[in-house]
Amino acid sequence: MHQGNRQMDFSLPPEIETYRKRVRAFVNDRILPLEDDPKSYDEHENIAEPVLKAVRAEVKSAGLWAPQVPKARGGLGLGIVGMAASYEEMNRSIFGPACFNCAAPDDGNMQVLEKVATEAQKARWLQPIIDGAVRSAFVMTEPHPGAGSDPGMMLTRAERRGSKWVVNGRKWFITGADGAQHFILIARTSDDPRKGLSSFLFDRAQPGWRIVRRIPIMGPEEHGGHCELEFDGLEIPDSDRLMEVGDGLKLTQIRLGPARLTHCMRWLGLAKRSLEIAAGYVRERQAFGKALAQRESIQTLLGDAAMQIEIGRLLVMKCAWLLDQGDRAKKEVSMAKVQVADVLHKSVDTAIQLLGARGYSKDTRLEWIYRYARQARLVDGASEVHKMVLSGFYMDEGQEFWRWGARPAALGRSTARAAD
Repeated sequence: MHQGNRQMDFSLPPEIETYRKRVRAFVNDRILPLEDDPKSYDEHENIAEPVLKAVRAEVKSAGLWAPQVPKARGGLGLGIVGMAASYEEMNRSIFGPACFNCAAPDDGNMQVLEKVATEAQKARWLQPIIDGAVRSAFVMTEPHPGAGSDPGMMLTRAERRGSKWVVNGRKWFITGADGAQHFILIARTSDDPRKGLSSFLFDRAQPGWRIVRRIPIMGPEEHGGHCELEFDGLEIPDSDRLMEVGDGLKLTQIRLGPARLTHCMRWLGLAKRSLEIAAGYVRERQAFGKALAQRESIQTLLGDAAMQIEIGRLLVMKCAWLLDQGDRAKKEVSMAKVQVADVLHKSVDTAIQLLGARGYSKDTRLEWIYRYARQARLVDGASEVHKMVLSGFYMDEGQEFWRWGARPAALGRSTARAAD
């Protein structure tokens, strides 16, 4: 689906296809071999910092760095379609996205800051993330009875005192917080049901907050883990407020839609890697006189998983195309999120079943992917919440739920951008 092309086309523009192939080759030649060296891992089963620093330097030298970022800021300026094609290739390795500066939460934070921050804020808060000099975190989720899937339950408050905002409250499961320098915070600034939240920027060094704990989780962790945070009088200058007062919910919508989709792009890479491992094994493994790959039961498992991956890829590419046209694609992103979260689990579970004890061991990457995959149905909205959203769309739209193409208003915005 070509970016900017409103005809149905499932090929990639030459420049995106070239980049995708270069990413695949780099992952294959440089990153995948690192997975077999125990020295490549930190204590949380992610790529160790010295190794990551070296690989990132190579990525930059190869001209593959930050494809999602505008060229003027040091990236490659790919649209969402280009990101979908390349992120899938990056996450063929469990280490891949971080090496290209395309891992969550930095990826989503860079994109939203590029869209909504002032030029001064971009220079102070965004550019160091793009350059790989610092990491970032998005601070929204709260312990019960605070905000989770429903941001309207937000309890953390920011009160204006002169030219500053004073923040008090508690957050948890904040991805990357233990390694972050720059933070985007969502807090309540009024009791207005629609305009009651606002967004702010703060630095790790500012007083008035602390990391209570790094929460242990089932799976391997992103750099900086998943943390519980406490705010006790954090002061934030009004100049570090993002957007207008009351636009916090709007900011989360701007950020989380594309961020959910980039999760899906990366998960498809892990799903494909799982089947790749399984296919290599069943081709070689002999049982009862023939290779496992010749068994109909094995073929059925592999064929079904491969088909489900392709369904997920098509949904992701449809969303990517719609977003590139200026459509919010909220409905389509929810569909992709549910499908790809399920298919990631199905693919790695199938692969483990086919490899038997070897798949369950740490001799392959499958058990790592399996533990990581379980979070997919929870992060950025549980699958049940997305299905509830889809039900609402269907009840509102009826037969138009299955419309072809972008919404007319979105096409108009795309045309206006092209004219500019």
